[in-house]
Amino acid sequence: MADKIPESSSFKAYHSDDLAFHSESMVYFSQCNENRNISLNEILKVTSDVAVEDFNRRCMSRQDLADKGIAILVSRDSFRIHKYPRENQHIIVHTWEEKSEALQFVRAYEVESSDGEKLISGITAWLLVDVKERRILPIKKFDAMGLRTPTTLKREHDCLPYGKITIPEDAELWDERTIKYSDLDANGHTNNSRYAAFAQDALPAEYQAKEYHDFRINFAKEAMPGQKVKIYGKVIPEEKTILMTGKTEEGVSFEVELKWI
Repeated sequence: MADKIPESSSFKAYHSDDLAFHSESMVYFSQCNENRNISLNEILKVTSDVAVEDFNRRCMSRQDLADKGIAILVSRDSFRIHKYPRENQHIIVHTWEEKSEALQFVRAYEVESSDGEKLISGITAWLLVDVKERRILPIKKFDAMGLRTPTTLKREHDCLPYGKITIPEDAELWDERTIKYSDLDANGHTNNSRYAAFAQDALPAEYQAKEYHDFRINFAKEAMPGQKVKIYGKVIPEEKTILMTGKTEEGVSFEVELKWI
C-alpha cells in the first residue's frame, strides 16, 4: 500500500505554555536517501531550521541578533535515531531550550510521527558569537540583553551526550573535496548540514546505506570557500562505530561519530 501523503495546509507550528516549540512537516522526496529514509544531513537541516523559527517567533530572528552584532551558531549535535522518518511521513519536531552552560546554549529535540511514535531524540550545543570580532561570547552577555528569560530546565535524554569525539591517530584518508558556493548559507558560512553530507559521501560504499542508531557531529572551525577539506576515517567493527574528521590546512574543521546496532 502506498504511503498516505498529508496535506501541507494542515501543518502547524506553535509554542506551548512551557515555551517548547512544535513544528509539523512532511519528509519530502528530496530529503531522503536511496532507502527512502531521511538523510543525516537533512536531520541537521530540519532541526536547525526549527530552532531558528523558534527564535524568530520569540523576536530573536537572525536579523534581530545581527543588529546587535551577534549570531548563534551550532557547535555540537548528538542524535539518536530510534526509527528513521520516511518519505512522505508526517512528522512533528519538538524543541526547547535547557539550562545554558557558560559558553554554550543547550537545546533539546524530539521528533515524533503524527501518531506519537518517537523517531529521533537529540541534544545540541550552540555558541554565541561576536560577528565582527568572530569570537565566542559568554552566554551571560546574551542574557544581559534581556531578549529572553533564561531557563533552568534540565531533562534526561534518550541519546548520547554531546561532547568530545576522539579520532584515532591511524584514521585513513577517505575523501577530499573543495568548498563551493552552494555549500554556503545565509550567514555566509558552510552550512552545518553540509558537513554531514561530506561525511556520508566519504564513507566506504558498504557503509553508506547503513542505518545508524547514533550520530554525533562537532564543528570546530568553518571551512571557507575554495578551501580543500580532507576527510579521514576509521571503522571499528567490534564497537560498531565509525569515527571521522574533516581537516583543512588550518586544522580540524569537523568530527563525526556514527554507531549502528
